[in-house]
Parts: sequence; C-alpha cells; structure tokens
Amino acid sequence: MARDASPPATQTAYTLLVVDDEPALRFAISEWARDDGFTALEAASGAEALERVREQPVDVVVLDLRLGAEDGLEVLRRLRDEDPALEVIMLTGHGTVEHAVRATQLGAYDFMLKPPNLEHLGVVLHRALERARFQRELKHLRAGAESRMIGESGGLKKVLQLLDRAARHPTTTVLILGETGSGKELMARHLHGHGPRPDGPFIELNCSAIPEQLLESELFGHERGAFTDAKRAKKGLFELADKGTLFLDEIGEMPAQLQAKLLRVLESHTFRRVGGDADVTVDLRVVAATHRDLQQQIGAGKFREDLFYRLSGVPIQMPPLRDREEDIGALAENFIQRFCGELGRAPAKLHPDALALMKAYAWPGNVRQLKNVVERVLLLEADDDILPGHLPPEFHAGGRASAAGAIPQPFPAGVVVPLAEVEMMAIRHALSVCRGNKTKAASLLGISRQTLRTKLNDPVLDDATDDEADATEN
Repeated sequence: MARDASPPATQTAYTLLVVDDEPALRFAISEWARDDGFTALEAASGAEALERVREQPVDVVVLDLRLGAEDGLEVLRRLRDEDPALEVIMLTGHGTVEHAVRATQLGAYDFMLKPPNLEHLGVVLHRALERARFQRELKHLRAGAESRMIGESGGLKKVLQLLDRAARHPTTTVLILGETGSGKELMARHLHGHGPRPDGPFIELNCSAIPEQLLESELFGHERGAFTDAKRAKKGLFELADKGTLFLDEIGEMPAQLQAKLLRVLESHTFRRVGGDADVTVDLRVVAATHRDLQQQIGAGKFREDLFYRLSGVPIQMPPLRDREEDIGALAENFIQRFCGELGRAPAKLHPDALALMKAYAWPGNVRQLKNVVERVLLLEADDDILPGHLPPEFHAGGRASAAGAIPQPFPAGVVVPLAEVEMMAIRHALSVCRGNKTKAASLLGISRQTLRTKLNDPVLDDATDDEADATEN
C-alpha cells in the first residue's frame, strides 16, 4: 500500500494505540497495523489508555468517540494533557459536526466514521506522524535558537569550550556554578543541544520550588496507592528524561534525605518509584546548577560531600555579566530584536550613550536583569531608539562602583566641595543625560519638577509652553 510518509526501513516501528470498547474492531485495526509495520497496543477504556501511554512511548492513537459510558472527548483531553505532542484520530459510528469541531478544538488530528477504511486510515496515520515529526523538529529548532549563547568575551568562550567538550559524552554529569540570573539554564540547554542526543527530552526542575514532601515523587514517580492522593501511577522526571537530559537547578536546596537517593541514581542509573518494588533503569545526563557555595554548604553539614564530587564530573563556572562587558551590547541587541518582534513595534536602536551606561553598570541581576530592563524600556519608555534617559535611575547613580558596594569618589582626596555645588553638578548631569527634559531629569533625581525649576532659578513658565517644550524634547 502506498504511503505519504512511511517510516524508513531502518527506523524503529511507530507505536499505535487503539482505544475502543468493541473487541472485534479493536483487534481488526491492531492486526492491520502490525502488518503495516506498527507496534500495536490495545485499550478498552480511557483509564486503560492512559496507563498504556504512561507505561511506554506512544506515537499515535486511534480513539473511539464513545467507550461504553465514557466520553471519548474527555479521554482525548486527558491523553493530550498527558502528552501534548500525541496525535489522536477519533472514530465514531454516529458523530455530528459539533463532535468533530469539539474534537479538533481538543487537538484531534482527524475525525473518521466507523468502521474505517483501513487504507484511508493508513494514509491519515502517516500524515499525523509526519506532522508530529515536523512539530518535534520545529520545537528543536526553536530550542536551539533560544539556547544560543551570545557574546564574544574571553570568559564566555572558555565556558563554551568546556561545554562542547562535556557535550560529547552523553552521561557525564556537569555542575554549573554561577550567580542568579547569569544564564545557568541556558548553559544546560546548550550542553543538551550540542550533545549526541539533541532530539531527546530536556527536563528541568527547580529544587527550591517543590515542597520537600513532594520532591521525591516528582523526581522518581510513584505507584498507585503509594500515598493518600496517589490515585494513579505516575512517571517521575528521571523516567521522562530517559535518553535525554535532566537539569536540576538550585541543587543546593535539595533536602539531605533526597541527596542520598540522588547519589544512588547517579551511581547505578536505577531507582524505584515511591511505593514501588521494581527497579527502573534510565540512561540520561544529569546537569545540576547552583548559585550557592557548595563547599561552604558541605562545611555546614547541609550538602553531602560525596554527592558534590559525583555531580562535579565537569564543573563549570559561569562568569557574571559584570565580568563580560564585551557581551553586553550583543545581548542587549538580541533582546531588543526579540521584544520588538513580540510587541509588534518598529525596530529600535540602542544609543551609544545608553550602551555606555549599560557597560558601566554592575548588573547585580546579571543577564536576567538585562533582559527585564530592555523589555521594560521598550514597553514603557522608548518610542523610537533607546536613549540614556530611558534607562532606570540606578544606571545614573554610580554604575559599577555603587553596585560593588563602594562610594564613588568624583573629587580629589581631601577636597570638600560645598553641598550646593554638588547638588548643581548632579542636576546638570541629569539634564545632560535626559537631553534637557526637565520632567525626566527631576524623576531621575527624585525631586518634583517644580523643585527642579526653583533650584535652577527658572522663571515661572506657562504650563502649556513648558509641556510643549518637554513634548518636543521627548
């Protein structure tokens, strides 16, 4: 039988799940699918279908609209919640246009009458699989674009060299160290995308975001009845990341009890679900990250020394943004391009004076702060290009020195300048940065516009004239 998108002979067979409460039809479709090269699974109910999907990967589902008393549309919704990439073809013996529309809204690929013409079903199945493949490739390309490390600084180049070396070995553990917001997750994604299994899953977990009593189940999964609310079996993140990468962010926050279990998994690649008695074996890379000093944590008895050395297969320190001054311009331009597209506005340019202020700033929030500043400026401040006056007040208050905890020293040692003169210097600087716009200068100085006028000994101006001048200055 001719196919639109038949899998190559060397490819592992696709897995088809047939969900129907009529045994004869279920058997007929399954036997035809096996003859056509599929691995076929069967389920007579929605609950059984969900169990099949959780037990092993399924590529495509043929689902009856009515499963006895069950609503097939509800089963469709639950299957798609379990795996949004799952393609589902609905079958019905008495469907309506309303049912077809609702199924499509819930993510069904197609809607066919029972009993289906098997030749036509085969064409539809392979088209669905082709779309699923395209969606996976598109997701991979987008992830690759988002995981691109931007910059040319020596510190970043050194990090990229280490990442690329570590990426060659798919099971080597990597420990990423660095300040909050410096790009540790981006490093983990780069490592995954440049390794031998870039199409495998990339699963991430912030260890500080999950309550301790739930973290074990989140990592290792649980069996049905393992605890009060465990009404069904659930795969943990280790199983979901099989043949891919599991990224454990803020590993320094992991409770001591789970540290011991994590160590066992890293050493044996096996674990047991909560409430289970069977070993589960996985093949994956674990990448951990933290902004904490783990050596200090070890000394305080808060982190296991043996786990630290097991995680540190390849330790990589991400430099803070203040040590990557050469990268600030490229990063800012990248964020400007991205947010202009998202906001549907004309492209903006970064004024050289604004870039100079950015390079002089210490960036305590690192790349994440830079991203947020650019988004805020484009959304609220800059109508055209990004000027110095569009940047937040902290950019005009001492730059690197103030962020590093030192007081800027603009005058020679031992010289005391009258307060009024210092105040006037600050006002003139603010007006220069804001290109004469008194309203913005006053805002940056933390005073009212009237107070600024008084300090400048301005005459009382006509409000309309002054407002018009400020509008021109904008």
